[in-house]
Amino acid sequence: MGKSLIQQRRGLGHIQYLAPKKGKISPVTYPPLSEEKLVGVVERILHERGRIAPLAQIKVGHTHYYLPAVRGIEVGSTIEFGPNAAQKNGNVLMLKDISEGSVICNIEKCPGDGGKLVRAAGSSAILFSQTAEGSIVKLPSGKMVLMNGRCRATIGVIAGGGFGEKPLLKAGASFHKMKAKRKLYPRVRGVAMAVVHHPFGGGRHQHPGKSTSTSRNAPPGRKVGHIAPRKTGRKRVRKTLEVK
Repeated sequence: MGKSLIQQRRGLGHIQYLAPKKGKISPVTYPPLSEEKLVGVVERILHERGRIAPLAQIKVGHTHYYLPAVRGIEVGSTIEFGPNAAQKNGNVLMLKDISEGSVICNIEKCPGDGGKLVRAAGSSAILFSQTAEGSIVKLPSGKMVLMNGRCRATIGVIAGGGFGEKPLLKAGASFHKMKAKRKLYPRVRGVAMAVVHHPFGGGRHQHPGKSTSTSRNAPPGRKVGHIAPRKTGRKRVRKTLEVK
């Protein structure tokens, strides 16, 4: 009898494959929407497990909020929230109040959701233009998105960029990196498994033994390899003869 595939076990949501709660500081979100300007002070720059971008602990009144730290801010920096906030690095304003061409990050998809887009370390977007329908934002992927002008964003670039330039060097370093997010590591190839563990397993030498193209409607235990591919294999280059 065959065994369940790894993706089937992950789909059950067992604790082995869930992101750990240990080391988490607090939900990362903006203060509630307000028509008045709020002023906060950066008290600490923190590291959260499983998150590459550092977090800024901001005290607004008697409440602490945690936001992705923007490049250039430090402990003691003043952060302003609201419609009358200055367009300065680290301040949070609505998209309609930000000038065109500004570099922004931590953008809300819907007004008041606390920030959903462009939160990764070193990432930023550009407020491309303002229209009557809303604000057009150019995301890091290059896609242009029309957004509600009441959505808030932070001016600046998320800190922590360049983290990928440092090589891991050792398998142990990669192990601890994956363990922080509880990612599956190391990943074993299907052809290297026994026949009971994977459709491509078994045999005297490592080969799939069957077609690697799989229907999109295949059952979960067989849905491995290329899922409903348009084409597989090497690309064919057509040679054209030049007429002189």
